[in-house]
Amino acid sequence: MTGEFVGRRVVVTGASRGIGASIAERFAAEGASVVITARTLEEHDHLEGSLADTMARCAKYGTVVPLVADLADATDRARIIPESERILGGPIDILVNNAAAGIHQLSASMSLKHRRIMFEVNFHAPFDLAQAVIPSMVERGEGWIINVSSSSSDITDGPPFPDSPMGTTNAAYGATKAALNRYTNVLGVELYGTGVRVNTLQPVKPVASAGALIHLAGRLDPDRFNPVEVIVEATMALSSCGPDLTARICVDGPLLGELGRAVRELDGTALLDPQPS
Repeated sequence: MTGEFVGRRVVVTGASRGIGASIAERFAAEGASVVITARTLEEHDHLEGSLADTMARCAKYGTVVPLVADLADATDRARIIPESERILGGPIDILVNNAAAGIHQLSASMSLKHRRIMFEVNFHAPFDLAQAVIPSMVERGEGWIINVSSSSSDITDGPPFPDSPMGTTNAAYGATKAALNRYTNVLGVELYGTGVRVNTLQPVKPVASAGALIHLAGRLDPDRFNPVEVIVEATMALSSCGPDLTARICVDGPLLGELGRAVRELDGTALLDPQPS
């Protein structure tokens, strides 16, 4: 533990499993007070992990409090920041918009309902939450907003077209992340000079989370995955960066290399061994 975030108030969305749960654990280990959100408190209908499980993981650390909210519902998600500020006793210092809805279907047959769900969760929700924390961040002269993105936002060059593990089923999901990237970039530009840093962060390799392993099982070799600690460490870096690291579309491994920052275990006490290449 480095104690890097002692006294910081943090909100992490999508914290019932995978990347979000790991980010919450590291913040808690580093002394932050954390509100974790997801759609349900107990088990998901088809994935392992829950807010209750994340709470259990973090029980040996400091303050970690669950807040159940449906990010696809604008009215419900409007509760998150006011209730988090009440729970934690003050304004939010760090917002990590990690939650995502991924519905992978062919573009030619993707329903409007499914497109709307993904845009609500992956695009509108992060910016509703950002707009809720920005006034107090600007007033205090500092704050950090990290929006977790994806390389699925990249344009496919060709023909010939390269093979993709997700085939052609991630266009709508990728479109939400492309929108997230662009809006983050402009928001960071708008807020430059206020002390509020706004960046997106995506993994250089797929993260070996439960969801990724289900979607990509049999389509990627195990060595094509990165341990979750890499994107967690990059999140920590973007949650304590200076005011000039803003409006960036960041990739976890290259960002850590640029900053000369080594990857630590989730409890923050030791360096990950071996360090990812």
